[in-house]
Amino acid sequence: MQPLPDFIRLSYRSDLQTLFLRWTRPATTNEHHEGYRQALQLARQEQVSRWMIDLRSRGLAEVKDLRWVLHEFRTLFIEALPTATRRIAYFTAPYHADILRPRLLELDQNNPLAPAVEIRVFTEELPAQQWLQQG
Repeated sequence: MQPLPDFIRLSYRSDLQTLFLRWTRPATTNEHHEGYRQALQLARQEQVSRWMIDLRSRGLAEVKDLRWVLHEFRTLFIEALPTATRRIAYFTAPYHADILRPRLLELDQNNPLAPAVEIRVFTEELPAQQWLQQG
């Protein structure tokens, strides 16, 4: 795996079977895509399909970048781990959660890939981890 860029921190907790992607600052579109690709590389290597993505230092992505996650990235995630139950927990501030939840519902409406990679938004880490472990 190549050295990680400064805008993300990646780790894998084998005891939780969870990949942690922590954004360290706001990211450009290219950085956004690169961060997800780096995380996917680690996910393939460790065969981990449960992700906790910490958005607190980054804030929300632009709508076009969220669309990319919901469509193009989901396809890559499914191809990388075809037999796994794939879940992404977004961990964010309450204010951002109030924006992100309806945005996800709107953008993911009628998306045939949605059931293959479940995405939920959380404002506390423990409930997010509990939900990830259920899948």
